[in-house]
Amino acid sequence: MDRLLAMEAFVAVVEAGSFVAASERLGRATSTTSRQISELEAHLQARLFQRTTRRLTLTEPGQIFYRHSKDLLGRLEEAEAEVSAEGGEPGGQLRVSAPASFGTLYLAELISPFHGRYPRVALALSLDDRQVDLMGEGHDLAIRISRSLPEHLVARKLAPVSIVTCAAPAYLERAGAPRSPEELSEHSCLLYTQADPYRTWTYHRDGESIPVRVDGYLTANNGDVLRSAALAGDGIAQLPAFLVRDDLRAGRLTPLLEDYHLPPLGVYAVYPSKRYLPAKVRVFVDFLAEAWSGTPVWENWRSGAT
Repeated sequence: MDRLLAMEAFVAVVEAGSFVAASERLGRATSTTSRQISELEAHLQARLFQRTTRRLTLTEPGQIFYRHSKDLLGRLEEAEAEVSAEGGEPGGQLRVSAPASFGTLYLAELISPFHGRYPRVALALSLDDRQVDLMGEGHDLAIRISRSLPEHLVARKLAPVSIVTCAAPAYLERAGAPRSPEELSEHSCLLYTQADPYRTWTYHRDGESIPVRVDGYLTANNGDVLRSAALAGDGIAQLPAFLVRDDLRAGRLTPLLEDYHLPPLGVYAVYPSKRYLPAKVRVFVDFLAEAWSGTPVWENWRSGAT
């Protein structure tokens, strides 16, 4: 048994979800992949998969072996890319996950210049608002936007993101503009379910926290939906600056309660391990940090800002 080929087959089956899909990805016959997994289980004296007619799931030994196999194959891929490239230039496929709206608006424009600088790195970009399982789904890196991250994650903060309370002029003409956070309870508020599970918006001023219970006709787990509702004049929203920068500058949305502070979010690069950071990941993270250094473009949302 070639243990390296068997490990490749095992990792491919885990990530593809089936022997057939894994075999297509590897360019091998399904019978070959099945035999390699069987030989690997015999060698390890452990069952790696629970097999049913509908799905494959990893056993506990399978989960342990997957983590180590993924790490080992990643090291090998990176070593091959660096040794084969002239001058040790980073190379290989870089799998990146990012939130859909942010990825479309501000990450997509950086792909071409990054490729120009590092042509041997092949980007595989997945845009998804859910928080992906980096190891389980085979991603090298995730871009996450949050106020804080769990301590077990290895992350680097790349840039800040302001949160803006805003509404369309049409709504403000109809309902009036709140002069203090407490007045929000009298308004229709558009709620982001992942950030506002308790329907509470908390503002800060002069060292004081001001939590306000808010309500409205719409809750959504997608910022674009809330932005559309705000633009339609349906209520007041708290939205990240990167999503509403152009709307604020053009006057389609009006910022509210600017004398009160909302804790900003951060744009983070999250990766599975600090112990081993492949060159392709390191240069991509450095590239993003350079592109968004100083005041990121999305923070220039006030009318007249450059």
